[in-house]
Formats: sequence, C-alpha cells, structure tokens
Amino acid sequence: MSFQGSSPREQFLASFDRTGSVTVSARELGINRNTAFGWARAAGLRSSRDRAGHPGRAQYDRLRAAGATRRESAAAAGVHVRTARDWDRGVRKLNGRRLYPDGRMVDYARGTITSQPVPPALEKVLHSRFLTLTEREQIADLLVSGASLRAVAIVLGRPASTISRELDRNTGPDGRYLPYAAHRAAADRRARPKPAKLVTNQPLADYVQAGLDQRWSPEQISHALREDHPDDGQMRVSTETIYQALYLQARGGLRREVAAALRTGRTRRKPHRDPAARTPRFIDPMVMISDRPADVEDRAVPGHWEGDLIIGADGASAIGTLVERATRYVMLVHLPTGRTAEAVRDQLVATMTTLPAHLRGSLTWDQGAEMAAHRSFSVATDMPVYFCDPASPWQRGSNENTNGLLRQYFPKGTDLSMHGPADLEHVAQQLNGRPRKTLDWETPAQRLRGLLQPSH
Repeated sequence: MSFQGSSPREQFLASFDRTGSVTVSARELGINRNTAFGWARAAGLRSSRDRAGHPGRAQYDRLRAAGATRRESAAAAGVHVRTARDWDRGVRKLNGRRLYPDGRMVDYARGTITSQPVPPALEKVLHSRFLTLTEREQIADLLVSGASLRAVAIVLGRPASTISRELDRNTGPDGRYLPYAAHRAAADRRARPKPAKLVTNQPLADYVQAGLDQRWSPEQISHALREDHPDDGQMRVSTETIYQALYLQARGGLRREVAAALRTGRTRRKPHRDPAARTPRFIDPMVMISDRPADVEDRAVPGHWEGDLIIGADGASAIGTLVERATRYVMLVHLPTGRTAEAVRDQLVATMTTLPAHLRGSLTWDQGAEMAAHRSFSVATDMPVYFCDPASPWQRGSNENTNGLLRQYFPKGTDLSMHGPADLEHVAQQLNGRPRKTLDWETPAQRLRGLLQPSH
C-alpha cells in the first residue's frame, strides 16, 4: 500500500484501518505515540485492544463457559489468575485502583474506598455466569408449561443445580416464580458495599477487639469464636474479614493502632505471589528435594550431606555446617572472607574434596543466597545439590538439630569471625565424639571410621 502524497495523519488513519492498533501504526510510520493517540481520539477511533479488551479475554470466557477452572482458563489465555478473578467479578483497573461493578473505587495500597455513582442494578451487563432477565423469563415460561428442572437447564444451557438454586432463592411465599421479582431480588443481593459485619454486630466486634488486645492473631480469634459460641451463628467472622477491617482503616491516625494489633506491625498488606509465578531463585535451575533419590531419603547409602550456615551478630559473620545423613558426622566450614556465594562455594569445595569419592554423594541445602553458585560447586565436587522447599527446615532435620547443638558453642548474637579453623575442628570433634541414641549409642566418628576403613 502506498502513502505517497498523503499527509502523516492520513497515512496514520489508513494504517490504523489495517492494524487496528494506535501503537502498532505509530511504530510502523515512526510517529510519536502521543500524536497518534490524539489523531485517533479526534477521529473517534479506539485500538482493537480497547474495543475488545485483553486479547485473551474471548478465549478465557469461552473456556469458563465450557466448564474449565479459573486457573486453567487463565493459563490458556496467558493472564495471571488474579486478573482472571477480576474478570469473573467484573472488576476493572483504573490507574492502579480497582473499580467494582457496584461503583466502589478501591485503592488497596492506600486503604481507601471512594464511592462512585452506581448504575441501575437491573441494567448492568454482568458476567455470563449470572442469570439474565431474559433467562429468568424463559425459566418462568418453561415451568408454566410443565418442564422439569433438567429440561429447563438443557434449554438454557445451564447446570441443573443453577436452576435449582435460582428457584430456592427466588420463589415467592405463594410458591410462584415471578421473573421480574426474582431479578430484582438477585440485584438487591448483589448490592455492594454491604454493611460491614464488625460494624453491625457490636458483641462480635467487642470479642474481636478483646482478642487483638491479647495479641491473638485473626485466625486464632476466628477459631476461638466457634469454641466459645458453638450455637450462635451470629458470632462468626472469617480471618479475612478481620484483616480487611484492620487494613482498610490503617491510615491517618489509626496506623499506630493497627500496627500494634498485628504481629507483623505492617499497616499495608503484603501481596503474596502464586508459587508458580515466582521469579526463579537462582540463574542456574535448582533441583528440588522432591527429585532427590529414595536411597538418600531413607539414609540407606552413606555420603549424602545436609548443609546450612549459622549466622553471627548483625549478619556480619557465619560458619558453614555440614552433617552426613547416615552417620550424623559433622564438619564445620570456616568462612574468613564472608558468606557470599563465591566464598561459600570455595570453602565448601575445599572441605568436600578432603573426602573420598564414595562419601561425596550429594548435598541438600535451603534456598539461601549463599548457594547461588551451586552449579560450579557440583562441577568441582561431582556432587548434585538438592534444594529444600521454602520455609521447610524439617527437610534438613539432621542439620537443623546439629545447628541447635552448635549454639552451645557459638551463641546467637556473637561475632563468629573470632573462631579460627582450629576452634571449629575442636567443636566438630566434640560433637562427633558424643554417643548418639539414633546410632545405637555409637559415635558419629565410629560410624564414619567404619566407612573409611577397607573391609576385610
């Protein structure tokens, strides 16, 4: 297509007819995007993305209508599950805030709610999972003609349970189902914001406040209500409701009160990411503990180690700890140059290469930043490194137990750099010389000695 003789604006409009996107056309012609958007607005044009929404929205709606789960549909459409949840709820994002179908504008970062004009509930365009007025008219007509619930569901393309719930909720006292009355009742139930439970129920609010005053967590308060008021359905509140009540008031003069009520001391919510969407911990892929061979798990084969660091005062010093899983033999790693990934790797390599090859099976560690160089450690020692799941110290149980014993020698809050290699060797010998019940009262040193001495 030739644009010779036409103005830049005419070229842009012709390109827009073909691409449907202001950004694409502006980039194609080398036009400033702001200028291009101004031309588009003046001509009453909008990008296809603006007209149709997210490019994956249509696919997402089709999958949801076909019965796929929210997570499955979001993955297929290439959107985050939180975005999909907003789509299901009819929530729109505007300048970092969320506009709800009832007109609320919520800024969770600031804990503010702004009321907006609410469109007539009966005329709102809702998600396809909600029954429409037309569908309610069909339900009424089919019931009058004697159709069964399943027959009504087949005609509407809905699950039979949807029709059953609709009749249970919206059938009048006289047993008649009136579609317009049913639609009004459904619209009233949708109305938001509803009065907050902790505002309308003073005994419940007093109970929650008393629990917070005792430094109880919202979850503890929620469960205690069931124990203390087993027969009173009004004395119930979810953990999330308590958190919302606290965080939405955490502004201005109330910040200090909310900070005192919660153990974290935070006055804003900290978002939690989906584990599947987290950024990888290290550049080199980790091999998780779930992929560790079974013979390592049951301690049947010696030579598999668990490792960690114990940290000194202000995080300025550290000692590496290694425990062999079968014999509980301990080796301590001196870290004179700090606990950077390279420093830890070099000292671990120097320690592990003092062992014979048959005692260098594998190393299990947590996901601390000091193991970022795990790949080069494996190359140097021929030992695979397996990583524990986040916040799962029991997956290195032998090492955690040993670290507790080591605190007798290296108390928390002390400077660990004052202990040289000779000091560490002395402590390791003491631990390895202790009889252990789990070893039938043999010592780790005796067990390891049996592995090192050739069998006759």
